Amino acid sequence: MATILGITGTLGAGKGTVVEYLAKKGFIHHSVRSYLIEEIQRRGLPVNRDSMNLVGEGLRAEHGASFILEELYAKASAVGGNAIIESIRTVGEVESLKKKGMTLIAVDADPHVRYERAVKRGSETDSVSFEKFMADEEREAQGENPARMNIRHCIARADFIIHNDGTPEDLYAQVDDILAKL
Repeated sequence: MATILGITGTLGAGKGTVVEYLAKKGFIHHSVRSYLIEEIQRRGLPVNRDSMNLVGEGLRAEHGASFILEELYAKASAVGGNAIIESIRTVGEVESLKKKGMTLIAVDADPHVRYERAVKRGSETDSVSFEKFMADEEREAQGENPARMNIRHCIARADFIIHNDGTPEDLYAQVDDILAKL
Protein backbone atom coordinates (compact mmCIF):
# COMPACT_ATOMS: atom_id res chain seq x y z
CA MET A 1 0.00 0.00 0.00
CA ALA A 2 1.27 3.47 -0.91
CA THR A 3 2.26 5.94 1.78
CA ILE A 4 1.08 9.54 1.48
CA LEU A 5 2.78 11.87 3.94
CA GLY A 6 2.02 15.47 4.80
CA ILE A 7 4.69 17.97 5.75
CA THR A 8 4.35 21.18 7.73
CA GLY A 9 6.75 23.55 9.40
CA THR A 10 8.01 27.03 9.88
CA LEU A 11 9.23 29.27 7.05
CA GLY A 12 12.67 28.23 5.79
CA ALA A 13 12.93 25.27 8.19
CA GLY A 14 13.86 22.76 5.49
CA LYS A 15 10.56 21.30 4.31
CA GLY A 16 11.85 21.44 0.73
CA THR A 17 15.05 19.64 1.67
CA VAL A 18 13.01 16.87 3.31
CA VAL A 19 10.85 16.65 0.18
CA GLU A 20 13.94 16.46 -2.09
CA TYR A 21 15.36 13.67 0.07
CA LEU A 22 12.09 11.74 0.00
CA ALA A 23 11.86 12.23 -3.78
CA LYS A 24 15.24 10.48 -4.08
CA LYS A 25 13.62 7.61 -2.17
CA GLY A 26 10.77 7.41 -4.70
CA PHE A 27 8.17 9.72 -3.15
CA ILE A 28 6.21 11.89 -5.59
CA HIS A 29 6.02 15.55 -4.53
CA HIS A 30 2.70 17.43 -4.51
CA SER A 31 3.17 21.08 -3.55
CA VAL A 32 0.63 23.50 -2.08
CA ARG A 33 3.01 26.29 -3.12
CA SER A 34 3.00 25.17 -6.78
CA TYR A 35 -0.77 24.74 -6.70
CA LEU A 36 -1.19 28.29 -5.37
CA ILE A 37 1.34 29.79 -7.81
CA GLU A 38 -0.61 28.31 -10.73
CA GLU A 39 -3.82 29.84 -9.35
CA ILE A 40 -2.13 33.21 -8.66
CA GLN A 41 -0.76 33.35 -12.21
CA ARG A 42 -4.15 32.34 -13.64
CA ARG A 43 -5.64 35.31 -11.79
CA GLY A 44 -2.90 37.68 -12.97
CA LEU A 45 -1.69 38.53 -9.47
CA PRO A 46 1.93 39.09 -8.42
CA VAL A 47 3.59 35.93 -7.12
CA ASN A 48 4.46 36.77 -3.51
CA ARG A 49 3.57 35.62 0.00
CA ASP A 50 0.69 38.12 0.28
CA SER A 51 -0.93 36.74 -2.90
CA MET A 52 -0.38 33.19 -1.66
CA ASN A 53 -2.17 34.02 1.59
CA LEU A 54 -4.98 35.84 -0.20
CA VAL A 55 -5.61 33.10 -2.78
CA GLY A 56 -5.10 30.19 -0.36
CA GLU A 57 -7.45 31.61 2.23
CA GLY A 58 -9.94 32.56 -0.48
CA LEU A 59 -10.01 29.01 -1.84
CA ARG A 60 -10.40 27.59 1.65
CA ALA A 61 -13.19 30.05 2.49
CA GLU A 62 -15.04 29.22 -0.73
CA HIS A 63 -14.50 25.44 -0.85
CA GLY A 64 -13.73 24.39 2.73
CA ALA A 65 -10.83 24.43 5.17
CA SER A 66 -9.13 21.37 3.68
CA PHE A 67 -9.79 22.13 -0.01
CA ILE A 68 -6.19 22.38 -1.21
CA LEU A 69 -5.11 19.28 0.72
CA GLU A 70 -8.09 17.38 -0.74
CA GLU A 71 -7.13 18.45 -4.27
CA LEU A 72 -3.53 17.32 -3.83
CA TYR A 73 -4.53 14.11 -2.02
CA ALA A 74 -6.83 13.21 -4.94
CA LYS A 75 -3.97 13.88 -7.37
CA ALA A 76 -1.54 11.80 -5.28
CA SER A 77 -4.04 8.94 -5.03
CA ALA A 78 -4.68 9.01 -8.77
CA VAL A 79 -0.96 8.91 -9.58
CA GLY A 80 -0.33 6.16 -7.04
CA GLY A 81 2.88 5.27 -5.27
CA ASN A 82 4.43 6.93 -2.25
CA ALA A 83 3.81 10.67 -2.11
CA ILE A 84 4.40 13.71 0.04
CA ILE A 85 2.09 16.72 0.20
CA GLU A 86 3.94 19.91 1.08
CA SER A 87 2.97 22.18 2.97
CA ILE A 88 0.12 21.64 5.43
CA ARG A 89 -0.73 24.98 7.05
CA THR A 90 -4.28 24.92 8.44
CA VAL A 91 -6.15 23.13 11.21
CA GLY A 92 -8.71 21.94 8.63
CA GLU A 93 -5.96 20.37 6.53
CA VAL A 94 -4.53 18.58 9.58
CA GLU A 95 -7.98 17.26 10.53
CA SER A 96 -8.56 15.98 6.98
CA LEU A 97 -5.08 14.45 6.85
CA LYS A 98 -5.64 12.66 10.16
CA LYS A 99 -9.03 11.29 9.02
CA LYS A 100 -7.29 9.79 6.00
CA GLY A 101 -4.75 8.07 8.27
CA MET A 102 -1.87 10.07 6.80
CA THR A 103 1.29 10.80 8.77
CA LEU A 104 2.22 14.44 9.38
CA ILE A 105 5.88 15.43 9.64
CA ALA A 106 6.84 18.88 10.97
CA VAL A 107 10.15 20.66 10.39
CA ASP A 108 11.44 23.50 12.56
CA ALA A 109 14.72 25.34 13.17
CA ASP A 110 16.10 28.47 14.82
CA PRO A 111 14.52 31.63 13.27
CA HIS A 112 17.85 33.21 12.26
CA VAL A 113 18.98 29.99 10.57
CA ARG A 114 15.64 29.76 8.77
CA TYR A 115 15.84 33.37 7.57
CA GLU A 116 19.35 32.84 6.16
CA ARG A 117 18.13 29.73 4.34
CA ALA A 118 15.12 31.57 2.93
CA VAL A 119 17.27 34.44 1.65
CA LYS A 120 19.67 31.97 -0.02
CA ARG A 121 16.70 30.14 -1.57
CA GLY A 122 15.75 33.40 -3.27
CA SER A 123 12.20 32.51 -4.34
CA GLU A 124 9.53 35.07 -5.14
CA THR A 125 8.34 35.11 -1.52
CA ASP A 126 11.75 35.25 0.17
CA SER A 127 13.06 38.71 -0.76
CA VAL A 128 12.10 40.32 2.53
CA SER A 129 13.74 41.77 5.64
CA PHE A 130 14.12 39.65 8.77
CA GLU A 131 11.34 41.75 10.38
CA LYS A 132 8.95 41.03 7.47
CA PHE A 133 9.98 37.35 7.54
CA MET A 134 9.05 37.11 11.23
CA ALA A 135 5.85 39.16 10.74
CA ASP A 136 4.79 36.81 7.91
CA GLU A 137 5.48 33.83 10.14
CA GLU A 138 3.51 35.32 13.01
CA ARG A 139 0.56 36.00 10.67
CA GLU A 140 0.68 32.37 9.51
CA ALA A 141 1.18 30.91 12.97
CA GLN A 142 -2.00 31.38 14.93
CA GLY A 143 -5.28 31.60 13.02
CA GLU A 144 -8.29 30.47 15.07
CA ASN A 145 -10.41 29.67 12.01
CA PRO A 146 -9.75 26.11 10.69
CA ALA A 147 -9.45 27.57 7.15
CA ARG A 148 -6.76 30.08 8.16
CA MET A 149 -3.11 29.27 8.55
CA ASN A 150 -1.96 28.14 11.98
CA ILE A 151 1.52 26.63 11.67
CA ARG A 152 1.91 26.31 15.45
CA HIS A 153 -1.18 24.11 15.68
CA CYS A 154 -0.07 22.03 12.71
CA ILE A 155 3.34 21.43 14.29
CA ALA A 156 1.71 20.54 17.61
CA ARG A 157 -0.45 17.91 15.85
CA ALA A 158 2.44 16.39 13.87
CA ASP A 159 3.25 12.73 14.31
CA PHE A 160 6.97 13.52 14.03
CA ILE A 161 8.95 16.74 14.51
CA ILE A 162 12.31 17.22 12.83
CA HIS A 163 14.66 19.79 14.38
CA ASN A 164 16.75 21.04 11.49
CA ASP A 165 19.50 23.12 13.09
CA GLY A 166 22.31 20.80 12.02
CA THR A 167 23.79 19.47 8.81
CA PRO A 168 21.87 17.99 5.89
CA GLU A 169 23.15 14.59 7.02
CA ASP A 170 21.57 15.15 10.46
CA LEU A 171 18.29 16.00 8.72
CA TYR A 172 18.45 12.91 6.50
CA ALA A 173 19.12 10.70 9.53
CA GLN A 174 15.97 12.03 11.20
CA VAL A 175 13.94 11.37 8.05
CA ASP A 176 15.34 7.84 7.82
CA ASP A 177 14.38 7.24 11.46
CA ILE A 178 10.82 8.34 10.69
CA LEU A 179 10.60 6.12 7.60
CA ALA A 180 11.84 3.16 9.64
CA LYS A 181 9.02 3.75 12.14
CA LEU A 182 6.41 3.82 9.38
